[in-house]
Amino acid sequence: MEYGTIAREIHIDAAPEVVYEVITKPEHIAQWWGFDASFPAVSGGAGRMTKQRRDGIGTLVVPIHVVEADAPRRFVFRWVHPQDRPATSQNSLLVTFELAPADRGTLLRLTEAGFREIGWEAAQLEAHYRSHCAGWDQHLPNLAAYAAGLVRA
Repeated sequence: MEYGTIAREIHIDAAPEVVYEVITKPEHIAQWWGFDASFPAVSGGAGRMTKQRRDGIGTLVVPIHVVEADAPRRFVFRWVHPQDRPATSQNSLLVTFELAPADRGTLLRLTEAGFREIGWEAAQLEAHYRSHCAGWDQHLPNLAAYAAGLVRA
């Protein structure tokens, strides 16, 4: 396995404008992803996402840097970089959400790239890649259900 880029597609029963709000607004991110988000959803915006660690000891703090915010089509950010350094292609992962109208809803295409560029040892690279695959496999259906629920409410 390459452990290079994660790619997922999911259909969401909500318009792109709704889905875009769900992936960029802190009050929505907390509902489907479980992170408390604090960042402006504008190109160049920087902030962080936090949540309780899985082991229950302390808080996970993840810096985030918005690369592109093109409502309601694309939202791109870098994350997982050291808190004390700017995000670059050598120290962070690049997440891209692409939204397109499809079948009275939205086709969301997600890619997360940059795993090999960070320079992790082989076992660490594989562990991070597999963890992120499992995470997206859990969180994207949550996103779809949450966004569809907003439309039905």
